[in-house]
Amino acid sequence: MPLILPPRRPSPAFPVLDRAAPAPDALAGSVVAIGNFDGVHRGHQYVIEQTVALARRLGRKALVLTFEPHPRAFFQPDRPLFRLADGPAKIRLMAALGLDAVAVAGFDKAFAALSAEAFVGEVLCRWLKAGHVVIGEDFHYGAGRGGNAASLVAAGAAHGFGVTTMAPLREGGTTVSSTVIRQALSEGRIDEANRLLGHAWFISTEVIHGDKRGRTLGYPTANLRLAPDCGLAHGIYAVKFGLDGAWHDAVASFGRRPTFDNGAPLLEVHVFDFAGDLYGRPVDVAFAGYIRPELKFDGLDALIAQMDQDSVKARAILAA
Repeated sequence: MPLILPPRRPSPAFPVLDRAAPAPDALAGSVVAIGNFDGVHRGHQYVIEQTVALARRLGRKALVLTFEPHPRAFFQPDRPLFRLADGPAKIRLMAALGLDAVAVAGFDKAFAALSAEAFVGEVLCRWLKAGHVVIGEDFHYGAGRGGNAASLVAAGAAHGFGVTTMAPLREGGTTVSSTVIRQALSEGRIDEANRLLGHAWFISTEVIHGDKRGRTLGYPTANLRLAPDCGLAHGIYAVKFGLDGAWHDAVASFGRRPTFDNGAPLLEVHVFDFAGDLYGRPVDVAFAGYIRPELKFDGLDALIAQMDQDSVKARAILAA
């Protein structure tokens, strides 16, 4: 499939709602899709697209209710969670799907303690004033996961909002899920991950100072620190490097640099045919293809020869 690059960042005017402030009256009666939506993959996109379509038919606004941090990170802080998209990236992806707003509920101790009835009353009714709710068939809500799809339908009948329950998107007998995509990325199966995502998996961060070793090898790099729980397979990748709204072809190494220091994981990106100071600048890196695993070389000559080959392969992948 062709590489689908991430959308532009949303306008600062795009409404992102926080429970600390009442939702605007203009959004009252909206059709609200609820979920974590990690990665905003094709299954999530289908739910959001159906939400937008239903809202338009009903003459209402469409919005998403999501949670930060991810609930699993709250309940199991000692169990690292490989996030496919952090909060800003989720909003960026969802804003491109025609929504009128995104509501972000801070998932903390107080929120986790809300009963199912309180979640409906305080979040859906008083805060968002939902007119209709769209959920997955395995949706649970409230303390102890006390509420489910059936109880939400009953609550909706009592409070005056409708509920649409959607089955998960399946492809080839497999459910399109964040778990499946995480596994693909952890094994370097970028093509599969991107196909299930419906867009290139990407990270957004700032360029940091490194040891500047790449310059001496003829391959200057932009160094990027990824989240500690990033489960991406260590190795060499063909990538697109996003800067100031423009995309550049590049080759990247993610790993511990076993030839040199075997240190903390770092993403090092060599941007082809580019010169300029990148330190401290926000950039995107979209992953297009996996080239090889990370290796240890006996000397710099062998390393440089391999980097030359990697660059040729990266250019070919990106050209295709």
